[in-house]
Amino acid sequence: MSFLHVVGFGLKLGHVVLMLCCWVISVIPMNWLNNGEVMDAKPGSLLGDGGKLLLNWWEKLTSGSSCKIQPHHYYQYIGSSKRVRKTWWKKLLVAWVLLWIIVSLWIFWYMSSQATEKRKESLASMCDERARMLQDQFNVSMNHVQAMSILISTFHHGKNPSAIDQKTFAEYTERTAFERPLTSGVAYAVRVLHSEREQFEKLQGWTIKSMDALEQKPVHKDDYAVEKLEPSPVQEEYAPVIFAQETVSHVVSLDMLSGKEDRENVLRARESGKGVLTAPFPLIKTNRLGVILTFAVYKMDLPSNATPNERIQATKGYLGGIFDIESLVEKLLQQLASKQTIIVNVYDTTNLSHPISMYGSDEMGDELQHVSPLNFGDPFRRHEMRCRFKHKAPWPWLAITTAVGILVIALLIGHIFHATVNRIARVEDDYHWMMELKKRAEAADVAKSQFLATVSHEIRTPMNGVLGMLHMLMDTDLDVTQQDYVRTAQASGKALVSLINEVLDQAKIESGKLELEAVTFDLRAILDDVLSLFSGKSQEKGVELAAYISDHVPEMLIGDPGRFRQIITNLMGNSIKFTEKGHVFVTIHLVEEVWDSIDVETKSSSKNTLSGLPVADRHRSWTGFKAFAQDGTIGQLPSSSADSINLIVSVEDTGVGIPPEAQSRVFTPFMQVGPSISRMHGGTGIGLSISKCLVGLMNGEIGFTSVPKIGSTFTFTAVFTNGSSTVNELNSQQINNQSSSTSEFQGMRALVIEPRPVRAKVSRYHIQRLGINVEVASDLDEAFMSLSTGNTNIDMVLVDQEVWDNDLSSSTVFVDRLRSLHHSSPKLFVLTNSISLTRASAVAFGPDGPSIIMKPLRAGMLAASLQRAMGVGNRVNSRNGELPSLSLRNLLVGRKILVVDDNNVNLRVAAGALKKYGADVVCVDSGDKAISLLKPPHHLDACFMDIQMPEMDGFEATRRIRQIEDNINKRIQYGEVSIEAYENVSNWHIPILAMTADVIQATHEECIKSGMDGYVSKPFEAEQLYREVSRFLQTRLHHNE
Repeated sequence: MSFLHVVGFGLKLGHVVLMLCCWVISVIPMNWLNNGEVMDAKPGSLLGDGGKLLLNWWEKLTSGSSCKIQPHHYYQYIGSSKRVRKTWWKKLLVAWVLLWIIVSLWIFWYMSSQATEKRKESLASMCDERARMLQDQFNVSMNHVQAMSILISTFHHGKNPSAIDQKTFAEYTERTAFERPLTSGVAYAVRVLHSEREQFEKLQGWTIKSMDALEQKPVHKDDYAVEKLEPSPVQEEYAPVIFAQETVSHVVSLDMLSGKEDRENVLRARESGKGVLTAPFPLIKTNRLGVILTFAVYKMDLPSNATPNERIQATKGYLGGIFDIESLVEKLLQQLASKQTIIVNVYDTTNLSHPISMYGSDEMGDELQHVSPLNFGDPFRRHEMRCRFKHKAPWPWLAITTAVGILVIALLIGHIFHATVNRIARVEDDYHWMMELKKRAEAADVAKSQFLATVSHEIRTPMNGVLGMLHMLMDTDLDVTQQDYVRTAQASGKALVSLINEVLDQAKIESGKLELEAVTFDLRAILDDVLSLFSGKSQEKGVELAAYISDHVPEMLIGDPGRFRQIITNLMGNSIKFTEKGHVFVTIHLVEEVWDSIDVETKSSSKNTLSGLPVADRHRSWTGFKAFAQDGTIGQLPSSSADSINLIVSVEDTGVGIPPEAQSRVFTPFMQVGPSISRMHGGTGIGLSISKCLVGLMNGEIGFTSVPKIGSTFTFTAVFTNGSSTVNELNSQQINNQSSSTSEFQGMRALVIEPRPVRAKVSRYHIQRLGINVEVASDLDEAFMSLSTGNTNIDMVLVDQEVWDNDLSSSTVFVDRLRSLHHSSPKLFVLTNSISLTRASAVAFGPDGPSIIMKPLRAGMLAASLQRAMGVGNRVNSRNGELPSLSLRNLLVGRKILVVDDNNVNLRVAAGALKKYGADVVCVDSGDKAISLLKPPHHLDACFMDIQMPEMDGFEATRRIRQIEDNINKRIQYGEVSIEAYENVSNWHIPILAMTADVIQATHEECIKSGMDGYVSKPFEAEQLYREVSRFLQTRLHHNE
């Protein structure tokens, strides 16, 4: 009935408050209020003398700056009082809601607290009942054990001969076991001095055994045998068990003073003359947790007020009652019908900081707990029973529903008066506001794009001149210090350009304007270029850099090579940056190979890594990919076919790793692992964000796994098209050019000495790309045995630096043994990734020592190194696998190239870069001049055209040049003009390459649409110009032929 009274009172109170509010609204004349101020009307006419105080309070409430809210459109019909009425109503509504929230919370608290108190009382009652029963039955058992100690003193020590033997004791204790409901056995140990030990053992017919070994190493009850126990060591006195109940007869002959717990118990019992308990410990044979209650047996003439020393001298033996706590408490609880409703734990709390659990489990139950003290008669030891409900308290649904119901009724009343009108006005205002925001956002996006385009052009244009002039300066005669200054300036300029590229890429991603190309490219060549980019940094740090591409991956793919290179460069750059020792390893496979091929290394064991250091398990880096199903099979991503190629790329390093708390923001733009990262390693923190977006555009996914101080592994997937069947003439020519160098090594055999399987696989991959057959040996001895058999002719031996430096004496012997071979001695090479190690090896072996090949291995660099050392083919100066200088000079010498740019510095840079290799460069500064020079007939071979120029931009100039060429070609085709007048050329088409600093607008599609053959963004590298010009000239040469 109390609950119903509370609910009724709440409803009546709400009704009264609602009526009062309506009355106040109806009796206050609204013409007293004007824009939140009180007029000069007399308040006493309605509210009496207290009206002045009320109106003063109202004036302060409505005239504050915090209360002046702009009116909505739907208040216009009210007139000048709309702001006051709106503010007043909102405050009243807030007060109404707060009042009933407080009332509902109070009702909930009151009803739930009543339920909790009842639950506490119930738990305390059940816990105290169990504690009382356990304590009472323990006291009964303890009294009976004490009575037995008096019986033994009387009939064993008081009679001569003794009236008790083992059989009598066992039968008596077995028949009276019901009087000791909690004991699992009783045993009596007699006090034996060391001088009496030999006579005692002869009399008993057995040797006193020690308990020390059993305490240190408990045995299973099936393996327990008292004969196997060791004799008790020599000590002043012993306490061997001579009588024992049948249930514990296995303790007969055991010395109670040889066990730690029993010894302390025995000594306290004989000094105090009372029963004492041990701390819980595993019982012998059963290994179950138990305690022992010990009473000392004295001589019959011992006075009751004897001192501790007198008690010790009068001690004849010790009677112990053994309590198996777990089984005994369980039997006690089974007698109660409600034993399943609560969880009971019994603790020995003698040491409050480390209580010992005597009974119970760690089963989780309700948080509510009650503690009942237990008194087992030993004042030295403390025990208690802790009880919890087995199941957590149910939700107080009655309190919840009652409180929520009252609150809902109050909220509905307020909502009826406010929601309808306010909702309409809010939606209307929100609509107008969102339209305004939309216009601002569109204008801001256009402004940002224009700003980025302008800034890009204005920064890249001078940077093109700076980097170009620095590159040309490097070709002059400079001393070492000047060269260092120039290299530093070049590195700083390139870092600035890289930063600009990343910011612009991020802007294009945010605006959704980033698109991918679809051109044919050589994946292995791209990876070789990226390795060359980081080779110097890895060699300086002594970090091993390697790459491996599966043989199942096609030679040529169709996609965006620039963006793929950007992803690989970002991931490898981060790995190199944060790795001080070990390795950085890049692997590329087909997606299905991850599950089907055993060649894919995925184990984190140090034996299966490149450098021998442990790495993060790359399996974890793709666990969240949608491309893989939960059962380990290929999921949503379609398997690779003749047209679609699905690649999975992993970049593995042994760097510092990523802390767990920072892993969630790895792909967040402009976020780094910690505040000190940018100071130590530099960077903007947007490389990985851009890489994730690019991977998404390639229909792939990216993930990572990282272990601090172990390393990180980043893995991403990407979908390409198989380009091996659609390679055009240009790519075929490039492949033929590359194969010309590999044909020089075709049929040769190489022996790689490498104990690590992963490193051997990488070396085999790169050497086999040159057409060389590869054999692998794990050490120098195995390699020499393979060479000495003479079954196959080995042309070269490649030894890893780690094997070579492991034992220099063995390496020297190996070199001598190679020279002693009867057949031609193979050429010896050492593979190393450290410049310092290379110099040390050269000094150690002199000019006759092995040749050095620097890691990372790439096909071009490896071919050049083998050519120089073995004298095979043309010995060219190839740096990091780049195009040879001599080939470029042969290609460009005598060629006439037109460079069009309104910036004089850019003209000088482009002209100097091309003239370096013998090209004849013509420079003009406007599109009109370019049109006049490129009007057929002319003797120019190619044209570099700037896009942003005054009067006429590059696109318009190119369109006019193409129109002129098309017109002349048609006239020649239709015979309107003589072909001899145009130098016997029937199809005029000058290769035009766009040069631009505006990388946002200079897309490949725009260049192709205007008639250009390609484009390069400023600032450009000289090598980039060389490659583009050589491509055009080769294409034009074959076309003319």
